[in-house]
Amino acid sequence: MSHLVTQKPKLLARVRRLRGQLDAVERALEADIGCADVLMLVASMRGAINGLTAELMEEHLREHVLSAPDDAARATGVAELGEVIRTYLK
Repeated sequence: MSHLVTQKPKLLARVRRLRGQLDAVERALEADIGCADVLMLVASMRGAINGLTAELMEEHLREHVLSAPDDAARATGVAELGEVIRTYLK
């Protein structure tokens, strides 16, 4: 994923925000706050994870499908993304 180097600070910031959101869920559970509030925290995390996933998928498409040097590399990129999408949708 060397092509992600240019996006590395942005991606790491997203991951750190996710970690913060997960910590907030843990604190909320420990503090016995209402289930609706915990659900909202989890829903926010899901949105953040979906955003990160979409960004990484888009980057993969650009690098390994659209900019692939040949048909074999393009086919590999498509197969890899297909596998990820199948896992993601489970």
